Amino acid sequence: MGNGKGEGAITQPSDNRDCDPVHGLTPKIMAQSTATSSIPPAVQAPAPAPAAAKAVFNILVAVSVCHLLNDMVQSLLPSIYPILKVSFHLNFGQIGLISLVYQVVASLLQPFIGLYTDRRPMPYALAVGMCFTLVGIVMIALAPTYGELLVAAAVVGTGSAIFHPESSRIARIASGGQHGFAQSFFQVGGNTGSAIGPLLAALIVLPQGQHGVAWFAIAAVAGILVLFQVGRWRSHHLARSTPGHLHLNHGPALPRRTVLRAMAVLTALIFSKYFYLASMVGYFTFYLITRFHVSVRSSQLHLFVFLGAAAAGTFLGGPIGDRIGPRYVIWGSILGVLPFTLLLPYANLFWTGTLSAIIGFVIASAFSAIVVYAQELMPGRVGLVSGIFFGLAFGMGGIGAAVLGHVADLTSIVFVYRLCAWLPAIGLLTFLLPNLEKPRA
Repeated sequence: MGNGKGEGAITQPSDNRDCDPVHGLTPKIMAQSTATSSIPPAVQAPAPAPAAAKAVFNILVAVSVCHLLNDMVQSLLPSIYPILKVSFHLNFGQIGLISLVYQVVASLLQPFIGLYTDRRPMPYALAVGMCFTLVGIVMIALAPTYGELLVAAAVVGTGSAIFHPESSRIARIASGGQHGFAQSFFQVGGNTGSAIGPLLAALIVLPQGQHGVAWFAIAAVAGILVLFQVGRWRSHHLARSTPGHLHLNHGPALPRRTVLRAMAVLTALIFSKYFYLASMVGYFTFYLITRFHVSVRSSQLHLFVFLGAAAAGTFLGGPIGDRIGPRYVIWGSILGVLPFTLLLPYANLFWTGTLSAIIGFVIASAFSAIVVYAQELMPGRVGLVSGIFFGLAFGMGGIGAAVLGHVADLTSIVFVYRLCAWLPAIGLLTFLLPNLEKPRA
């Protein structure tokens, strides 16, 4: 996992007043390079100061923690569905529509936001996105009608659409060349937040009802304060950076047709992963209550175990991808989970909990690998790629929630899990992805 080039691109010398705008070298260093042409540029460049390296890692930690806060807040929606179902007298289709509104708004906006910030960087976009999330939380807590719940879901989706592409970009900038690790570290914050959300919902929201959601405004305010500091760092970093040096490509150039085919395969894999996750995140509590007659609190704890295992799988997926390549991680994550999903609908309560943890751990490792693979596939488009795939994730999840809710109304919640069990078989399409790995020296 050599990161010499990545570190050189990120930790620039502190004084850039005399830098050459193309090569990023001072005139003195350029003059010396003619006499030392046999020395690699990375060796000639000054070593980064420990404080600078620490600052980059601090930024990675900051966006990961804010991802935790952001996704913890957003996971409240599916966590309080049983409460909303009773309070507003909703059917499964109406519950699915809440997810559809939230996730489709996020899905449609994210690629456009990513493309826009590729061209015109907006250092404080992250703090603005968290402000939308804060407003959405308050609206959910106070909404008196189903229609206002849908509006609140759209506002939260807007906050998510702003947050994810730009925070993924910050994670890549702060990666030191270890892109898989950085994406996993960033993603595990979100997955951990998604896991904590149902647990806190059981402890805080369930006893107080819908209005208990307002307590989570504290987390959103904390996120705004941290992300404002990240915005200051990003603004300073932009002032010191040469154009385009943050989007260096180390992968092979591929024909347009090959890139389009690979993007189509990745889209199918996202469909497989997030339709299945929609069944777990949106309806696993109902499945457990219907099939095993457990309490709402017990079902939420089971969901917490599933999401906690997913967070662990996310963290390991990126570093493994840095070592063996993201393509192999995608293979193992999507297709490798198939035996467990096929067993789940026929297991007893104990094995349902065990299998759900295994499924969460295995299937969650794919997303970081897919994002890193796509960023190498389309160099120089970090924001656009992040927006596309975060948008696809949200969109597929929202469509999946709505479709599966309608299927559950027509058939049963148990049938939904028997149907979704076959989705990971789409992982066979990974065979069509081109190998982007560089030959090892």
